[in-house]
Amino acid sequence: MSNNQVQIFDTTLRDGEQSPGASLNIDEKVEIARQLERLGVDIIEAGFPISSPGDFEAVRRVAATVSDRITICGLTRAVPKDIDVAWDALKGAKRPRIHTGLGVSDNHLQHKLKKTREQAMEIGVNAVKYAKSLGCEDIEYFTEDSGRADKEYLYRVIEAVIKAGATVINIPDTTGYMSPEEYGALFAGVLNHVPGSENIILSAHCHNDLGMATANSLAAVKAGARQVECTINGIGERAGNTSLEEVVMALHTRRDIYQVQSNIVTTEIYKTSRLVSTLTGILVQPNKAIVGANAFAHSSGIHQDGILKQRDTYEIIDPATVGISESKIILSARSGRHALRDRLSKLGHEFPNDTDFERVYARFLNVADSKKVVYDEDLDAIVSDETSTAPQAFELVQVQVSCGDHAIPTATVKLRNAEKAILLDADTGNGPVDAIYRAINRIVQVPNDLIEYTVQSVTEGIDAMADVTIRIKAEGDMIYTGHSAHTDIFVASTKAYLQALNKQIARVSGRKQEERILEHV
Repeated sequence: MSNNQVQIFDTTLRDGEQSPGASLNIDEKVEIARQLERLGVDIIEAGFPISSPGDFEAVRRVAATVSDRITICGLTRAVPKDIDVAWDALKGAKRPRIHTGLGVSDNHLQHKLKKTREQAMEIGVNAVKYAKSLGCEDIEYFTEDSGRADKEYLYRVIEAVIKAGATVINIPDTTGYMSPEEYGALFAGVLNHVPGSENIILSAHCHNDLGMATANSLAAVKAGARQVECTINGIGERAGNTSLEEVVMALHTRRDIYQVQSNIVTTEIYKTSRLVSTLTGILVQPNKAIVGANAFAHSSGIHQDGILKQRDTYEIIDPATVGISESKIILSARSGRHALRDRLSKLGHEFPNDTDFERVYARFLNVADSKKVVYDEDLDAIVSDETSTAPQAFELVQVQVSCGDHAIPTATVKLRNAEKAILLDADTGNGPVDAIYRAINRIVQVPNDLIEYTVQSVTEGIDAMADVTIRIKAEGDMIYTGHSAHTDIFVASTKAYLQALNKQIARVSGRKQEERILEHV
């Protein structure tokens, strides 16, 4: 690899999915992996194979799906069993990587691992040697909590695992504790004090607890890191991970400072952001850099005047560079299929299956009749709703609500189950949505707790579509996300809840199937 090339390691499917409520099914993970391939990432960390049968299958499917150009990585603890399972999941990959390691801070050694420094280092070295003995040539070693570790011990660990066969060293700021100056100096210190470090790749992995994940990652690149680990939209545990789009566009826009480049196809950034947001149910804040709704919006008259005269008076990035079209086609009920398909294509939605497109077109006509003008944001919501890969144990046939100032909120719900039977029930509640969910629960009878209900307007105006995201918690503290958009807020609320319930039902059914298989093993 050229010294002016930075590899982009995407961990959306592993670290990003650890965001509370961001659970993805296997088909959704494969869909994101295919988009990451189009985006041009170098490495996809597809999951933590030993953590669950679902994660194992997701890693296996991703490994068998994406192109030979991309390295597929599986995370493990520094335990032979973990490494065995990861290697098994990765056997379909042309470029497999095992990512293993241990904590190096005294805090982690004493309180988490309960090991001495020497014991932990020996375990780590043995893990690398074991992965290598299986035939794995690409081994990444993470030194967890490097930001709070004793530097001399960190240097010793890195030197030892390099000698054992590690090809990439991940030096993570696990708790988001460091400043850019400190983090950059950490990489410079490794390169200056660790023999052999110049022959392997040093990787930056930052968390955003103090809002400095992007700045820290860029400081590491300036100091010699040639791999950056990040997630789409910066999702991840706690305050999230380094944002892929921010790092990539900083490197792209300020080549004069960083003097490196990546393989990312920047025009795929926005499309990837929207896909991840839709499938995880985690909304992108409007003022988010690069991909937020307001990132290229101008409300000030002075700014508008400047932009109209010369775009770069107020924009340092051309929106087209990240895949955002400045033009808007106003679609209405009078628009035909050709106009709709063309606009959807420009928004990044392709339909190899005509059945999917016809479903979207029919829904588009209904929305256009309701709100006269259909905007790009409405189209994204329609496509998300009508092409969801969530399993369908139950689907909505009809919902009817009665409520008012002096009325008892009452809802009647008609559902169709997988056997095409029609099921009808009604209930009352504290409000109309509560009544709907109680009526559904009487039919479905799957215990859960509603822990989040969010409604947003997709566009402006009194005829805007309601975009509803809900999260439910079931046994084992599993969280399921549902999402739907509709001009009727009660329909959107009903469909979002059913989507979450269908995911819960699918997971429970899958677990029972696994148990039946195990009983006969």
